[in-house]
Amino acid sequence: MSKDGFEIKNHALIKSMGFKCGLEIHQQLNTKTKLFCHCPVGLTDEPHDAEILRHMRPTLSELGEYDGTALMEFKTKKNVIYRLYRDRTCTYEMDDTPPFLVNQEAVDFAIKLALLFNCKIVDELHVIRKQYLDGSIPTGFQRTMIIGIDGWVPYKDKKIEISQVNLEEEACREVSDIGHSIVFATDRLSIPLVEIITGADMKDPGEAAEVCRLLGNSMKITGLVRRGIGTVRQDVNVSITGGDRVEIKGVHKVGNIPDLTASEAYRQKGLIELKSIFKERFPKPESIPYIDAVFTSVFSGTPNEIGRRLESDVPLKVTGLLLPRMVDIVSYKLQPGRDFGFELSGRVRVIACIDTRPNLFFYSQRENYDIPDNLWEKIIDELKPGRGDDIVLICGSGEDIATAISEIKIRIADLAVGVVDETRQDIKDGTTDFERILPGADRMYPDTDHPPIKITEERVEKLRSGVGEPLWEKQRRWRELGLHEEQVKALSLSPFAGLFDRLASEFTNNEYSGHLKKMAHICTAMFVGLRRKGFDLTAVDQFRLSKIIKGSVHHNWSYNKLKHILILAADGIIDTEASEKDLTDDDFTILWNKALGEFAAKDGDGSKDKFRRFFAGKLLEKYSNVSEVIAKIDNRLAKLSTLA
Repeated sequence: MSKDGFEIKNHALIKSMGFKCGLEIHQQLNTKTKLFCHCPVGLTDEPHDAEILRHMRPTLSELGEYDGTALMEFKTKKNVIYRLYRDRTCTYEMDDTPPFLVNQEAVDFAIKLALLFNCKIVDELHVIRKQYLDGSIPTGFQRTMIIGIDGWVPYKDKKIEISQVNLEEEACREVSDIGHSIVFATDRLSIPLVEIITGADMKDPGEAAEVCRLLGNSMKITGLVRRGIGTVRQDVNVSITGGDRVEIKGVHKVGNIPDLTASEAYRQKGLIELKSIFKERFPKPESIPYIDAVFTSVFSGTPNEIGRRLESDVPLKVTGLLLPRMVDIVSYKLQPGRDFGFELSGRVRVIACIDTRPNLFFYSQRENYDIPDNLWEKIIDELKPGRGDDIVLICGSGEDIATAISEIKIRIADLAVGVVDETRQDIKDGTTDFERILPGADRMYPDTDHPPIKITEERVEKLRSGVGEPLWEKQRRWRELGLHEEQVKALSLSPFAGLFDRLASEFTNNEYSGHLKKMAHICTAMFVGLRRKGFDLTAVDQFRLSKIIKGSVHHNWSYNKLKHILILAADGIIDTEASEKDLTDDDFTILWNKALGEFAAKDGDGSKDKFRRFFAGKLLEKYSNVSEVIAKIDNRLAKLSTLA
């Protein structure tokens, strides 16, 4: 099935383009404090305590060169505003004091994950500065260090290369980005991250998503990383034969990867085709006869989109740019619903900061705007387009329009290259948009604030002993136990996978081994269902949960009965520190009569169900034989017509 002429779901066709994909997975580590200071880890919903304003400027590399991305960000002339929180940030994050020594808990966690992925651990850690001028890090650079190299993970009948495992600091949270002003929250800043970099070993979009899930779930199941929205991001690198590496930045949902990478493959294919057309038509791109003119007076006071923008309190102008012999180039389809005009629009949005779309108004696409023909005629009279020419209108400040025209010309000239190295952002419809020029090696340089950190063999071997069984081995074992594939996938995501393994080790090869699928269902679907209803079992002692589940199997409880007991556990009614004393029949009778009196005084409506919860809570604070306690209560209640 094609989408706007693009067969996005045809992965075999995408593969035939010479599709290659690599991943960079950024996962927050589950440490108590940040990477280079002692501030606690965690986001906040509280109002910020202060704001500071900064402007970013590029600096020369060690070789005396500027990084292209840094220069691009400098063109945006952003006012960068940071929101500060007293209990989440300190002077380190604001670059007002040097960093503390590296958080060794984070180093240990990163080494364990590198070992999990079969990496060789480096002998010595060196902190490196990676320049970022987008404002997301107040220092203007991110501190990072290589932990492991030359690793691999098994996938189908091959090994996926893990080229590097890095430890680095998290950036700020973006709050808003409008025009020349960008606002960041600093609570997330400097949370420890592990970065997993793979080789370009995925050969179709489906493989890219599957390997991403394998790596992400392998980390989550260790307990070494944080879970939840915003704790992990995937950068996906894509190329095809004749193309070049393009990075799709910050993909939050693994399920979006197939469509995004397929769209990018088609985009590169289209740019390669445009390269031939462009080079034949314009052997010397620098000689293209562009013409521009100002049309502010034409639109001033008119009832259309451009006219309404001119009513702004900020003085704006309108400029038209003639694009000679480019009408077919502008409308050339590159992604579903996206043409080359959208590529130009993306550059203008990011670099010129004219970000209200449509930010470019093409004459060839005039049916998409509310600009009447009589206004277009005035523009045509001035610019005098010929056959095959197009016109683009831009509305903005004089300085922004100058930047926009420059970027349009640069992007058009880049057609002679074909696929340009760049970073792109994912859009909800499965396509991508320009984010920035792809950074080069010039932005990396040594950090002078940190001494090298020696990693001894003894430390590595001690950490290796605590790595545990890899996820792919767990999955193989779960399949051998007879679990169906959906249960294997669910356990791979579950924080209760370890609980299931403990139960399985006790129930395998005995009369209850046939209940393993039921226990897998409890540890996955049932626990998820209870969490969605507000009963979170992750804080409950897993030894206690194990006893409850074993009791349900031994006594053949219904799912409803088990759910009721699990709700008691989630509510904290079952004390995880309760003694291991069992409830005798004599004790039960004494406590029953006492509880009836207390219940009548507290809530005299005679509800058997309310009494059941009340009495169960009382008993389960003291007695460990959960299944027997519940069974005794139910048996006694079944014999009574009322509580009286």
